Order: sequence, then structure tokens, then C-alpha cells
Amino acid sequence: MRSFRRTFMIQSIGAAALAITGRSVWAAPPQLQESDPAAQALGYKANATQVDHAKYPRYSSNQRCANCQFYQGKPADANALCALFGARQVSGAGWCNAYQARA
Repeated sequence: MRSFRRTFMIQSIGAAALAITGRSVWAAPPQLQESDPAAQALGYKANATQVDHAKYPRYSSNQRCANCQFYQGKPADANALCALFGARQVSGAGWCNAYQARA
């Protein structure tokens, strides 16, 4: 029983120290790369101005990841998670062929 109490106290102190310093032990999710197979399948570009208009005719210059319904960040965020790409961040200035305007 003493071993459990000692372990609990050490873990509690460690958790309190993390809370006080405000540091997270988890790293930010990785950034989606244009070379990723999922990104290539949807024509993802980190910079929407580089979208090939001939290849993706439904692209419009006002479409950005930041104003897409799948973008899980605030429109002002530079990067955020995308519901389509799992645990990877996309650029707010990016675009992909699955773009859907926020309602």
C-alpha cells in the first residue's frame, strides 16, 4: 500500500508542476505535406494561389482551408487540423478539391 501512495504522490507532484508551468508533454500534430498520398488524392496545396486552375476547375480564388467546413481551427489560425486528413494540420491558406464553404 505504501508503494501505491508514494507513486500517487510523485505523479501528482509532476502533474501539478506541468499545470503550473503551462507546458504540454504532447507535441503539436504534424503538418500535412503536399507529397502525402492523401494530400495528392485531394489535390491539396499549402498555398491556394498555386492551385492549377486547369486541373481543378472548381477552384475559386476566395476558397481557402481557413473558410472550409472541414477546417477545425478558427479562420484566423495559420494552421489547424482538418477533418479529412486525420491528425495532421493543414495550412489556413491552403486548398484541396474537397473544399466546402462553412455554413
